[in-house]
Amino acid sequence: MDSREFRNAMGKFATGVTVITTNDGTNTHGMTANAFMSISLDPKLITISIDNKANMLQKIKASGQYAVNFLSDKQQDISMNFAGQKKKEDGVDFGDVQGVPVIKDALASVVCDVDQEIVVGDHTLFIGKVKDVKVTEGNPLTFYCGKYGDYRQKEYA
Repeated sequence: MDSREFRNAMGKFATGVTVITTNDGTNTHGMTANAFMSISLDPKLITISIDNKANMLQKIKASGQYAVNFLSDKQQDISMNFAGQKKKEDGVDFGDVQGVPVIKDALASVVCDVDQEIVVGDHTLFIGKVKDVKVTEGNPLTFYCGKYGDYRQKEYA
């Protein structure tokens, strides 16, 4: 199997859309990602997967902290901005939770200190110890087969 076929298969898994944010002491940085998961409630741990060639890798290593921001269905432009697909015309509004930049009005922002780094293949997994969360109401932005979508709850008979 070639890499394109593998990538197409992975695209069949519908995900929410996140933006990973961090601050290098001078500037706020963000990266759109869907490689995120919750791994433990006690202690509270999550993980993100960052390509070893991504600029964000060194920024997280240097700061030792990051936030995972779950985007709402009204924030596709923010995702596209941090994915390098389309510059957001009016810029991105950031908030701050315990010194870590977060996307304003995201459905949730999970703020972490890096607990472990694990290099696996061409990515690095950052396991984060959760320091705080911020939650708002709304519907999630989704991603499936390379396209953005929205969430619709199914009715059961």
